[in-house]
Amino acid sequence: MSDPKPFLCGPSQGKAIWHFGSLVVFRATGEDTGGQYWLAEMSCNRGYGSPVHVHSLEDELFHILEGEMSIEVGGQLFNATAGDSVFLPRNIPHSYKVESDTVRTLVLGTPAGYENWFFETGTPAERLEVPAFDPATFPDFGAVIASTQKYGGQVLGPPRD
Repeated sequence: MSDPKPFLCGPSQGKAIWHFGSLVVFRATGEDTGGQYWLAEMSCNRGYGSPVHVHSLEDELFHILEGEMSIEVGGQLFNATAGDSVFLPRNIPHSYKVESDTVRTLVLGTPAGYENWFFETGTPAERLEVPAFDPATFPDFGAVIASTQKYGGQVLGPPRD
């Protein structure tokens, strides 16, 4: 990677994708930061969540801007609300779920690389809004699970109830 250069990403800028029913706007990618980190603003609706999974190559940090999420990390459950930050170290299984009507959170991944999984499995956002839920647009989940392995991830189980 090349040396990172200073940059500004304004509120209506960034690489926006729709990813499994969420809007994810990447404010910084590994390409921007010389591979040091990626930063995304994620917006989603009640019930949205991840399966239990683990990352072997990077740490994550969620900072809640609006709403409430439950985030389970290594068997410990955090109920995070606006202003809270939750650290998810690599090699520790975790999952999350939106508990409020909507949530807006910043997600930081370090080092960079895993953001490419989002680009590979998402679609460019047509609008800067959470997409309507449409099960027909969801990809084959087996292929999605397999694709996480390419980036050092592993799905361990279904989303929490």
